[in-house]
Amino acid sequence: MTRRALGIGFIVTTSIAAVASASVRQQQPHFDHAQHAKLFVACATCHPGAGHTGSPMFPTAAACASCHDGIAVRRIAWQPPVLPRVSNLRFDHLQHAAARRQRGDTGQRCTDCHADAGAGWMLVRPPRAPQCVACHTRNTGTHLSLPDSACATCHVPLARATALPGARVAHFPAPPSHQAPDFMLAAGHGAQAKRTVGLVRVAQSCATCHARDFCASCHVNAPETVTIQALEPDPRSLLVPHVLKAPANHASSDFERRHGSLALKSVASCRSCHTQESCLTCHRAELPGPVKLLYAAGPGRGPGARTTRRAPSSHTPGWPARHGPVASASMRSCTSCHARQECLTCHKPDPASRGSYHPAAFLTRHPADAYSRASSCTDCHNTGQFCQSCHQQSGLTAKRTLLGAAGYHDGNRQFFLGHGQAARQALESCVSCHVERDCLTCHSVVRGRSFNPHGPGFDPVQMLKKNPQLCIACHGTSIPTRRTSP
Repeated sequence: MTRRALGIGFIVTTSIAAVASASVRQQQPHFDHAQHAKLFVACATCHPGAGHTGSPMFPTAAACASCHDGIAVRRIAWQPPVLPRVSNLRFDHLQHAAARRQRGDTGQRCTDCHADAGAGWMLVRPPRAPQCVACHTRNTGTHLSLPDSACATCHVPLARATALPGARVAHFPAPPSHQAPDFMLAAGHGAQAKRTVGLVRVAQSCATCHARDFCASCHVNAPETVTIQALEPDPRSLLVPHVLKAPANHASSDFERRHGSLALKSVASCRSCHTQESCLTCHRAELPGPVKLLYAAGPGRGPGARTTRRAPSSHTPGWPARHGPVASASMRSCTSCHARQECLTCHKPDPASRGSYHPAAFLTRHPADAYSRASSCTDCHNTGQFCQSCHQQSGLTAKRTLLGAAGYHDGNRQFFLGHGQAARQALESCVSCHVERDCLTCHSVVRGRSFNPHGPGFDPVQMLKKNPQLCIACHGTSIPTRRTSP
């Protein structure tokens, strides 16, 4: 998640000569201070607003025309700037001068900020950050290394510097703190964002250069993160290059094997960068518990990490021929990535490929496997259609006889006497031929022979809580609630 972070914007010029925007400069000639050095003895002659409340900061066109009348001196197309100051500074000449007087500093001159040391008269330039830092910190630090709380002394949040062009925002320098190896971790930039002052809920250094849009472009949990929501929205912040990059621990050779257990321990760290959709790239079938706790993609959230599905290290060449025993021993590991439909592309009830899943001569012993639930037939077969189609062709159909031969059950002449136990063991094998009304012929106190289908220890109260509709099939509305025995 490496981002080129933003600096603390002293790079924006604030001098009187640079207050006008580029578009204004294109409409008027550049004022050459050095050329007028012999005409003016004080800066306040043209810039009275720097020292007096209510006075204009720039001379009017009429004031310039008093000299540039077109006779003695050529006319000029001068107009004072009217656009907002292109800056993210909260600087005010009058307030700054008053603050210096309160400290007993009465020697302030315009050249302290607007000229190099020892420069000649009227050789002015925009102020520079080192000058401001030298006064405010008494030379105890550099501009970008100052503590977070110092940013608000000179700067307004980025979202409030509305006149600042995006090109300037995109080239803010990164402070040294952003180059730390752990800066992109929660202990890095996340901890720095929480270094608040007063009632502000996000660090002032973050608000100076970042907006909510920038953080939300990576953070999936942006709507739930207090520090991100404390930032104001501003799409200009997206002009700063930023890339969502995996943390260093994701590069370890065993990370894929361990990431599930890591997510169980700290799903909150995963929620910063991963959406449910990013995990669904691999987890296509049963969703693990941590995945269900992730946020789904939506407005105001980052798109999340882009994951790539690839086979685990065990899936070496020749794996398809060996996967059967592994799947039988640990099907849960398979269902992490594979859905049932993927298996059915090969393992499907098709006569042409029947031998690809079942062993040889399976048909002769499949009743025993179905009865003992050695495998789940319903994963691939519809027992109500597939099984009946074959049984009917073989003459194995349900015959409503109480005793004696019964078609499919001819192998056990007295099957009727023990069919209850068989039904409890593998009811799905019964429903391939029988429907509920076949059972109600005997097992119903309303219209049958009142044979009790309940086994030892049957609890009617518990059954009523689970599924009262099942009781109504045999008992109607007169459902007993006493424990009975067969």
